[in-house]
Amino acid sequence: MKMPTEVFGDVVIVHAPEELGEDIAARFRNFVTTLEQRRVVVDLDGTEAFDSEGLACLLDVQDDLRESNGALKIISSNNVNRKILEITRLNQHLEVFDSVIDAVKSFV
Repeated sequence: MKMPTEVFGDVVIVHAPEELGEDIAARFRNFVTTLEQRRVVVDLDGTEAFDSEGLACLLDVQDDLRESNGALKIISSNNVNRKILEITRLNQHLEVFDSVIDAVKSFV
């Protein structure tokens, strides 16, 4: 699986798919955790649907990156996605930012 990415120094921005669910979660996790960069920002603005497997995948990616001295940040200016992260309380476990710039700066 290939995802659109952008690189800013040693930080990579991964644009998540439109749907992050059971059928794609494992492939998404594998893609992100095999990237050369260990500082990863996942952009959820284009993601229109999640299921529990997709949300759990984000936590798994974060754990995988931490094990290799990396980190995961989330971008979401989409109010619906932010509300999902809030309701599921994932916003208490994941760092969520409004913009790429804010997320990338947080690594410094």
